[in-house]
Amino acid sequence: MEIAEFIKYLSDSKEIISAGLWAVTLVVYAENGLFFAFFLPGDYLLFLTGVFVGTAVVKYTIITVLFYLFLAAVLGSLTGFLFGRFFCNNLENRPESWYFKKKYIKSTKDFFEKYGNQALIISRFLPYIRTFAPILAGISRMNYLKYLFLNLVGSALWVGSLVGAGYYFGGQFPWIINYVHYIILFFLATTTFTIITGYLNIKKAGN
Repeated sequence: MEIAEFIKYLSDSKEIISAGLWAVTLVVYAENGLFFAFFLPGDYLLFLTGVFVGTAVVKYTIITVLFYLFLAAVLGSLTGFLFGRFFCNNLENRPESWYFKKKYIKSTKDFFEKYGNQALIISRFLPYIRTFAPILAGISRMNYLKYLFLNLVGSALWVGSLVGAGYYFGGQFPWIINYVHYIILFFLATTTFTIITGYLNIKKAGN
């Protein structure tokens, strides 16, 4: 499989979910702390996983799914934190490539400056920033216990709200399974709007 095809596969939430819970867990882990995995579909993957469980397309209990994805989010973010703390002091000097852009580091730094420690919780709901926030927290040498607490809270809110919402809608409105593409477009539009609005607010505050 060529790189472009592999990336397309990893970006397709339906393909990931159909591969099984282990695949969803791996994607959630990677997107929460591995800087080259920023493009993975975290938000709507969680929501759609909940929908698929609620409509019994995925044969796992909701408790099992929540446990695995919560654990993946916590461990992924912790990996990013440790990576930033011990290996990434020169990350900003790294040459740009198709999987690494300096603008993601800068936007995450601006986000931290605006929201402080709360950024680690808020960033869970923001693509790209979600991936780089743990790394920057590690670079800044945030206290371990403080980071662990914020990591647990952020993971619980992110996974619980999105998977829980998807599970509810899947159970109450099973026909929603036929509108997966519209759900993805909705999440993409929402997250794009949120990122642009946040960037403009940060830029305005800096002037």
